[in-house]
Amino acid sequence: MQPVNLFDLATQQAKWLSVRQTTVASNVANINTPGYKALEVEPFENVLNGSRVALKSTNPNHLQFGATNASFAVGSTEDPAVLPSENTVKMEDELANAGEVRRSFELNTAIVKAFHRMLMNTSRG
Repeated sequence: MQPVNLFDLATQQAKWLSVRQTTVASNVANINTPGYKALEVEPFENVLNGSRVALKSTNPNHLQFGATNASFAVGSTEDPAVLPSENTVKMEDELANAGEVRRSFELNTAIVKAFHRMLMNTSRG
């Protein structure tokens, strides 16, 4: 049985969330570093818009579609408030970002679990 596209999409979002979590952690770790510019990962919606989400063929007679590939860009935040040390990291924003990443991981996991349970129930007959 071919993998279901929802699982591929959830995997791609989990990878994106992992990159975002690493970026938030890096920002927090460098909060007292003079001249450090806060980093941010491009929104997941932009990643999806730049990639083609396609159906997977399960039969050789089906039309063939390309695979979904996307990359994640990390760049400095735009127009940040600069501190006297020229550091642009704000702890409040980073804590909010960390909470958003956690909630997104939980939602992603819940959706995959529900879809997996539904798939298992239908395959049992």
